[in-house]
Amino acid sequence: MAWRGQLSRNLKELRVLLCQTSPSSASARSFVENNYRDLKTLNPKLPILIRECSGIEPQIWARYDMGVERGIRLEGMTEPQILKALEDLVKAGASLKA
Repeated sequence: MAWRGQLSRNLKELRVLLCQTSPSSASARSFVENNYRDLKTLNPKLPILIRECSGIEPQIWARYDMGVERGIRLEGMTEPQILKALEDLVKAGASLKA
């Protein structure tokens, strides 16, 4: 998973939106609990924002150069699927730079 170390090269900011209690955000909460530390350790200068709001649909947003943003809805996804979605966002950032 070498792409994890590429976040700060391809993204300007990563935001995770989730609800603290809803079942639809359970996998997003699990993703944050299990992966935040590693992602932040590998990308110490990258802003990784965790936004909790009651009743919100779980989402992940990536901000790239020039203010370009892409988001993915996480409802119904498992933690491995969320990791794959994040990997796809990182790769999209690399293609925007090319």
